[in-house]
Amino acid sequence: MSKVDRILVIDDDVELCSLVGEYLEPEGFQIEAVHDGNEGLERALTGNHLLIVLDVMLPGINGFDLLRRIRNSSKIPVLLLTARGEDVDRIVGLEIGADDYLPKPFNPRELVARIRAILRRTQKPENAGEAIPEILRVGDIELDPATRSVRQHGKPVELTSVEFNLLQVLLSEAGRVVTRERLADTVLGRKFSPFDRSIDMHVSKVRKKLGDSDNGADHIKTVRGVGYIFAHPRDEAGRAE
Repeated sequence: MSKVDRILVIDDDVELCSLVGEYLEPEGFQIEAVHDGNEGLERALTGNHLLIVLDVMLPGINGFDLLRRIRNSSKIPVLLLTARGEDVDRIVGLEIGADDYLPKPFNPRELVARIRAILRRTQKPENAGEAIPEILRVGDIELDPATRSVRQHGKPVELTSVEFNLLQVLLSEAGRVVTRERLADTVLGRKFSPFDRSIDMHVSKVRKKLGDSDNGADHIKTVRGVGYIFAHPRDEAGRAE
């Protein structure tokens, strides 16, 4: 079994871990379950897994602290499990760098769907002959899809996988409004819900990491009630086409 088949589940609920395994193993994944935060961190940093399913409430190290430590050295996709109705947990998790979240209790089929959606947007195409999009350059930002890297004034900008995909969509449409519906579908792999603030939180994170543009304005502007627009340097002289 190769690395690309392995999912690490960090949750102290033994029965839930068993249930997750029952649903994911028929999908072709090998599940490794860890029930303690300290051991979970050790396993998470081995580089032997494709994705991590992480519970917020853990003995040893809580999920948030564990996620912070993971993000200090790894971009591995993380699906955070939160308590239903705890919006603060979801917001904090996304701010720290979770790729997505799922409230407990959850439908196991939805867990599989979320994992599949994350993997579709984070894995590189297996077809070596597939054309790789050209490097996107807008103002002081340069995004290279081939290496999944972003630079600002030549200096690297560290983004999570979901943040990278979000920025790629916005840059490809620089100067034009991208709706929340399209971002949810393209970046998160699901239909947009006005009660789900995931896209807004991810945009906020990318905006903070990029800071202001050369003219002192935000790179990403909010179009109230519609979506977001990556400001093109030529916007002041007219809408970029």
